[in-house]
Amino acid sequence: MTVYFIGAGPGAADLITVRGARTLAACGVCLYAGSLVPVELLAECPPDARLVDTARMDLDGIVAEIAAAHEAGRDVARLHSGDPSVFSAVAEQMRRLDALGIPYEVVPGVPAFAAAAAALKRELTVPTVGQTVILTRIAQQATPMPEGEDLATLGRSGALLVLHLAARYVDRVVAELVPHYGADCPAAVVAMASRPDEVVLRGTLDDIAAQTKDAGITKTAVIIVGRTLAASEFRDSHLYDPARDRHAC
Repeated sequence: MTVYFIGAGPGAADLITVRGARTLAACGVCLYAGSLVPVELLAECPPDARLVDTARMDLDGIVAEIAAAHEAGRDVARLHSGDPSVFSAVAEQMRRLDALGIPYEVVPGVPAFAAAAAALKRELTVPTVGQTVILTRIAQQATPMPEGEDLATLGRSGALLVLHLAARYVDRVVAELVPHYGADCPAAVVAMASRPDEVVLRGTLDDIAAQTKDAGITKTAVIIVGRTLAASEFRDSHLYDPARDRHAC
């Protein structure tokens, strides 16, 4: 028996990976967050699979379900939105499973920031403009940020920032970033990325907060700030340089 932490993708049911869909179809138990994972994905589960919505369950209850499936010898698909490596809360589940001696594997998925970049039709790393992407959030009604990871500190880098779980506090985000990026810095908010009700807002730090509030966006969104969002004057990548020695690759 194995537990599979599967990245369900950012929202659209067809953005789960082929491996994720195949694994889901082979598991007798599926634990999923009904508030985040598209219900269409449950059609991939076996007809007799036990389906458990974990949206209102605590960690003890989730681990108890997994332990019961382990005792019964049934594989478990633990569906998480986006990709399990970022803001998924799988680390504490893995720690519990390690203590119980229950084996698990991870199946990556399409993260929300990648779906947001696709919606914006932008590459987040652009030659000579920006080559660093910082994925972060802010401390607000959640686990405090570690020392040195506040927006003021991260903003000094000038790197492109992708903020999760922060749309409700967009005024604070703007206030903390303007001193480092400038009010004219390109910014975007993408809510419900890849879903039918996707909302894409483009602007600058000067106006993105007002746009976000006018659109009523408070959750299931990422805020992206950085010069690469509007980059147009940049050198072509070395990858396509005709003088490049392709035999050295």
